Amino acid sequence: MTTTTDATTGFNPTSNEHPSTMTTTIDATTRLDATTNEHPATMSVLGYASPGVKAPLGPFRFDRRESRPDDVVIDILYCGICHSDVHHVRGDWGTDTYPMVPGHEIVGRVTSVGKDVTRFKVGEHAGVGCLVDSCGHCAACKRGMEQSCERGATLTYNDVDRHDGMRMFGGYSERIVVTEKFALKIPDGIDLAGAAPLLCAGITTWSPLRHWHAGEGSNVAVVGLGGLGHMALKFARALGSHVTLLTHSPGKEDDARRLGAHDVVLTGDAKQMAALAGRFDLIIDTVPYVHDLNPYVNSLALDGTLVIVGFLGKTEPPLNTAPLVMGRKSVAGSNIGGLAETQEMLDFCAAHGIASDVEVIPMRGVNDAYERMLKSDVKYRFVIDLATLDDDA
Repeated sequence: MTTTTDATTGFNPTSNEHPSTMTTTIDATTRLDATTNEHPATMSVLGYASPGVKAPLGPFRFDRRESRPDDVVIDILYCGICHSDVHHVRGDWGTDTYPMVPGHEIVGRVTSVGKDVTRFKVGEHAGVGCLVDSCGHCAACKRGMEQSCERGATLTYNDVDRHDGMRMFGGYSERIVVTEKFALKIPDGIDLAGAAPLLCAGITTWSPLRHWHAGEGSNVAVVGLGGLGHMALKFARALGSHVTLLTHSPGKEDDARRLGAHDVVLTGDAKQMAALAGRFDLIIDTVPYVHDLNPYVNSLALDGTLVIVGFLGKTEPPLNTAPLVMGRKSVAGSNIGGLAETQEMLDFCAAHGIASDVEVIPMRGVNDAYERMLKSDVKYRFVIDLATLDDDA
């Protein structure tokens, strides 16, 4: 694929700053739609993008495909800001392509449907999460675990369409086009801004709670009270578990109890941690940086499981396997969830009055929001109001 980026996306030689606008043109001659063997028709879309590693985001106009017969077109109302957005924009994982329009916690209104679409009607609310496609044929996809597609799921942004080779741009934009299979129904009664983070932060914590059977009679702990942790508390409590927050920060007890915790334990207090030995059936660890897992393993009950959902990397200090062997304990990982499981979560939220605690911001506030996220200065998720996008064009 040939990408031509307007020279204005670089530094301004007189000010050494990124300019406020950027344009990208992708050479249509290098891509063909695999279903039609023709160049795809496109629509022009306004969004917010980062032009390069650690560069601030600004207005950006780009092309999306026109809808296929099984597509829905969604005008985006709200898009949550995920910590992974910050990682991608900063180039922390080394897999990033710019200009980049982030955003995979998308809620909007359906404005158009293809002729083969049966699940959505114009005017209904729909959501798009971390994935927009998968192979549909591998063992994982057949089990409804599209996020683990053996051929690689297509991500909502920072990826390439598996059919026509067009670049994928995310939800910091005015609209998105997606096959109806990967669009989710937003039930009536859910606050739309509060629903956006459910499509990543929500399903990331819901999936392990369901897989490891959190519910009546189970003892569940949540490590960390942030965007993921606050959702884990809400879900575990609503599922009927006895819920404990494990946190290194004092002063969070009132908020934790409001969100669903029965107990709050300071992890830096050796006496409090020692008292937890053998207590928990399940621990959801949401901490996004390297930390010592051994105290949490010690607090697992026989056959208990510590599930890591926040950190990617090597553990430090090393994990002591003796408690695992002697107590048949497990350390596991979990990553979002499939489409059916995500829809189950959304329906559960509607039935139980659950949404994310959010701070709604205008589009022009996204760069400040990134800085605040790095300081954990948000309770508990930023959500962009896309109605403000035109203000910055």
